[in-house]
Amino acid sequence: MLDRLRLVCSMVNFREIGLKVGLEIHRQLDTKHKLFCNCPTKLFTGKPETVFVRRLRPTQSELGQFDPAALFEFQKGKIIVYETSKETSCLVESDEEPPHNLNLEAVEVALQVACLFNSKPVDEIHVMRKIVIDGSNTCGFQRTCIIALGGFLEVNGKTIPIQTICLEEDAARKMGEDEKKTVYRLDRLGIPLIEVATAPVISTPEEAEKVALAIGRILKGTGKVKRGIGSIRQDLNISIKDGALIEVKGVQELGLISKVVEYEVQRQLKLLEIKKELRKRGLVEEELKEEFFDVTEIFKETKSGVVKRALDKGGIVLAVKLPKIAGLLKVKLEPKLRFGTELSDRAVFYGGVGGIFHTDELPAYGISQKEVENLRLKLKLSDLDAAVLIADQPKKAENALKAVVERVKEALKGVPEETRMAKPDGTTKYMRPRPGAARLYPETDVPPIPVSSEWLNLIRETLPPTVDQQIESLMKDFKINRKLAEQLLDSEYLGLFKKIVVETKISPSFVATALTETLKSLERKGVVVENLSDEQIYDVFKLIDEGKTAKESFPAIIEWMVKTGGRAEEALTKLGLQTLTSQEVEGIVKRKIEENIDYIKQNPDRAFNHLMKVVMGEVRGKVDARIVVEVVKRLLKDLM
Repeated sequence: MLDRLRLVCSMVNFREIGLKVGLEIHRQLDTKHKLFCNCPTKLFTGKPETVFVRRLRPTQSELGQFDPAALFEFQKGKIIVYETSKETSCLVESDEEPPHNLNLEAVEVALQVACLFNSKPVDEIHVMRKIVIDGSNTCGFQRTCIIALGGFLEVNGKTIPIQTICLEEDAARKMGEDEKKTVYRLDRLGIPLIEVATAPVISTPEEAEKVALAIGRILKGTGKVKRGIGSIRQDLNISIKDGALIEVKGVQELGLISKVVEYEVQRQLKLLEIKKELRKRGLVEEELKEEFFDVTEIFKETKSGVVKRALDKGGIVLAVKLPKIAGLLKVKLEPKLRFGTELSDRAVFYGGVGGIFHTDELPAYGISQKEVENLRLKLKLSDLDAAVLIADQPKKAENALKAVVERVKEALKGVPEETRMAKPDGTTKYMRPRPGAARLYPETDVPPIPVSSEWLNLIRETLPPTVDQQIESLMKDFKINRKLAEQLLDSEYLGLFKKIVVETKISPSFVATALTETLKSLERKGVVVENLSDEQIYDVFKLIDEGKTAKESFPAIIEWMVKTGGRAEEALTKLGLQTLTSQEVEGIVKRKIEENIDYIKQNPDRAFNHLMKVVMGEVRGKVDARIVVEVVKRLLKDLM
């Protein structure tokens, strides 16, 4: 049976299984002020000047309903700690003062984006409140407004409809959390965020990535979006036939989008197979009972460290019987996720426990075969039955097991709708229930903004060039090839490229290659280039332009700056990358000629290449290679 469940995603026909993907692309706008106050749109790195604590609670909608996602966050029982700095936040972010009027600069950028996507702007912009009580907003909701409806873009000959273009305030920046509290900084709260949402017409993982790339190009083309860590967030709405709508939040990298879609398809297909197997075994919902057994006595002499620590703190071991599910808890849904892991995720979130044990994986983790046998006797497990046990405080263990039973009930129906969090490897993790319709209601503190035809006409007259026009312009103005022009447009460094080329004498091709291919290569090595500001990267090019170091030293200096936090000028001394004088180069070449004189005389045709190799091995990063070529050629000519 398990072999039948091992589906290979690469063999799946995505169109046949009815894959539908919709994208929600969020980008921070590079405006002078935040969306509802005059604070600057920048982050601070020092110690907070003020710290305060809040406990957020859900509120009913105008229809008297509670949003399930809000209730879920409230049930965690955490307190929220907020850190502030006068430089980056004010009473608005602390929810001690009403929001100011909408930032018109941000509104104009959003209307410009709407025109670029052929969308129809609304006649009047109204701000709404979206309930969010995970602590990321001090007031318990996020302010958002619809800017335009409809529209489209063309990607590889296919029309991708745009559903909405919205403008909203970004959330506070999470700094850390533990079992009892979550810590946020308010510097990011209120930064304008534009959201472009497509219709769910994307039918393959590769197409999802291409559409996201196309949207990103258009947004960056405005010249008004931020770059760097946290400035872009991509959410995916993914469904398949007979599956469910799953919202995957926070895909940071463009290259992860196709992988996230593939893994989610694989997860849903395997959950559907589990549903079939459970029905084949005759499991019905009535057999899944919230009947919990205190099995602490079985583990009083256990060698399991996890269980012993829980018991030493006054905890218990609580177990529940899961009939007719044996063997299914270890089924792989995606590379790092088994069905048992889904049960564990629910237990962790709803019970606040550290995790679960289940009989499909026992004996293990210090739990012995004898303890497993006693557990099976206590719960009267048949060969088809499984059990889940949790070692923790009684109430937490009980809440966690309730969540486990509920998740198995959902398995009988197939794929539950939920919101999942994207991880850096493309896999996902349970985040919270899907939000309901009781989530939005009007914001009464911010007046609406009429959108006149005259205003729109002025915006249309100043639209930035299209993507194709920008590529052609880069090729023409800076004499670079199409590949480099496209790479620049897709990178976050187009503005920096133009600044460097205008203010230095460095070849545009070298600058473009360094900012795209070289930095991408460093990122693949694990160098977090995003941690450097444009100014820090510019300083490296300035050293090259002033002749203080060679072009070849660029990657070494960047890597050193990322790892140490030091300045570009310091790297020259620390790494020994100061430019060699012509006399020093000539001295090194003469020495290498003497060391390799026999080889040079015996292999005159290979002498140049050999000498270049040995010389560059010593001077790379300290002198321009062209200078070395000139010196080597001249001295070899004199020798011959």
